[in-house]
Amino acid sequence: MGIAVRIVAKPAGQCGFVVHPRRWVAERTLGWLMPHRRLARDYERDPVMSEALIRWAVIGQMARRITRGRPAQRPGRRPLEYLR
Repeated sequence: MGIAVRIVAKPAGQCGFVVHPRRWVAERTLGWLMPHRRLARDYERDPVMSEALIRWAVIGQMARRITRGRPAQRPGRRPLEYLR
């Protein structure tokens, strides 16, 4: 497939939390995929089926973004009365 994978290792002598380069890309992508019910747990026995479900989830995500017609907007902060 022409994909190069580079494993980001923990630096020698690291103490405490340190942001690793490009790790956020993987975390963000997994965050986008987790709302899909079948991907929340590993139900599939065949890795090919798991890969197919991930592809369907990504296709659905991309289709939703393309057809939205405008950038995504986060809702504003909720008023304090709403939390009670």
